[in-house]
Amino acid sequence: MKTIEDLDVAGKRVFVRADLNVPLSDGRITDDGRIRAVAPTITKLLQAGAKVIVASHLGRPKGEPDPQFSLAPVALRLGEILGTSVSFATDTVGESAKATVAALADGEVTLLENLRFNAGETAKDDAERGAFADQLAALADAYVGDGFGAVHRKHASVYDLPARLPHAVGDLIATEVAVLKRLTEEVERPYVVVLGGSKVSDKVGVIDNLLGKADRILIGGGMAYTFLAALGHEVGISLLQKDQIPTVLEYLERAKANGVEFVLPVDVSVSASFPDTKTHKPVEDFEVVDADKIPADKEGLDIGPRTRELFASKLADAATVFWNGPVGVFEHPTFAEGTKAVAAALLESNAFTVVGGGDSAAAVRILGFDETKFGHISTGGGASLEYLEGKTLPGLAALEG
Repeated sequence: MKTIEDLDVAGKRVFVRADLNVPLSDGRITDDGRIRAVAPTITKLLQAGAKVIVASHLGRPKGEPDPQFSLAPVALRLGEILGTSVSFATDTVGESAKATVAALADGEVTLLENLRFNAGETAKDDAERGAFADQLAALADAYVGDGFGAVHRKHASVYDLPARLPHAVGDLIATEVAVLKRLTEEVERPYVVVLGGSKVSDKVGVIDNLLGKADRILIGGGMAYTFLAALGHEVGISLLQKDQIPTVLEYLERAKANGVEFVLPVDVSVSASFPDTKTHKPVEDFEVVDADKIPADKEGLDIGPRTRELFASKLADAATVFWNGPVGVFEHPTFAEGTKAVAAALLESNAFTVVGGGDSAAAVRILGFDETKFGHISTGGGASLEYLEGKTLPGLAALEG
């Protein structure tokens, strides 16, 4: 893949496909990690004299403008991080976008409104998607792909647009790919994988692929209860995907045959109701129970203290660690201890540690850990997982062309 250094950008309009899909609460950005991650690429282009057009999606609008998914707050934060003014186009390829881009001087930057406000961005129809890509291409002279969190999507700005312009990979994607190669092609062992999150079905592909690569797989979060149920344990009202039990049993058998150690919770924190993650109202009835003795009327919401110690011991000698998914409801203090323990164990190890984006990355920041102490914090949870599954990512394939 070509890099920014391979492009002549001075005085040129450079379209940067970023991933600025940040979490918002009442119009306020609660985690600006993805904005900060792409800032170095934008800065490099500005310093080279480019006219930079940044574009991204935010949330899942239905192909038309929706104020709750506007990128306007992102434009303000991007300007603060870059230390320069960022103009904002109130549409994607309309009059505002054309006028805002036309007004750019060398070394200036603008942000277009949410790409998904145009149905062509996510269209399944190649012609509709291509028509939108044509409109985006008319705004620019060159393309830089740096939105790693979107490269697993066959969307107009990710897949179709690079073919229409001289293109290169941004520094963020280059780093992400280099890290993922260390997890797939050049792995230092022992290689330990920690998987959390709510659903087994979200991780089926990656577990399937890792059974031939990892030395240990630690399972926490909501998905753990399907594993526990597969072993015949009562899981109460915990999150359970019964349809995944046959798959889980197959994985456990394959792991045994392949010499891969599967580590499941031995105790869990439970409650009769899901905690209020906004007000952090105290949970009066929570208790810690053995993982095979969850009360029928309670829900598992975090790994327990013995499991925290167990997971830490299984991470202590690792040379490489990939972690994707919190192991409890970290948004509430009562059930954040497991996720804190995993993060702390990663920092205490001498391993090359990769936090696989999404909620895991958010948890690291929200729980107050110094993210610079980890080997790498990915900006794309879904993209990272699909890469580890061995899938071809459309956005990367387009940049290789």
